[in-house]
Amino acid sequence: MSTGHILEQSFHRCLWRKIGRYALHVGRSLITKALWLYYAAQRPETPAWAKSTIYGALGYFVLPLDLIPDVLPGIGYADDLGVLSLSIAAVAAHINQEVKQQAAGRLVEWFGELGD
Repeated sequence: MSTGHILEQSFHRCLWRKIGRYALHVGRSLITKALWLYYAAQRPETPAWAKSTIYGALGYFVLPLDLIPDVLPGIGYADDLGVLSLSIAAVAAHINQEVKQQAAGRLVEWFGELGD
């Protein structure tokens, strides 16, 4: 197994752990954006530059060191939301309906249907 493959697997584990741990804290909107990016990066059609942008944003979301510490009530995830939103704007052409459906399915698993 290559070092790159090991690093990629480690990144995926860290991302899923952070999302799982903080999903209820950070809310559906932030998690939706993270999932759109994650699933867009998994598409073979997504170009390398877009994947780099996505992994940079998701890496910022996963890392414990932020410009605004996550533990600050009310504003702790504002920087994460900003980074994810900018990344979405940059790669919007690669976030198609299939990506949004994959994210929606995962959100239903974690949060239940809207209105529940």
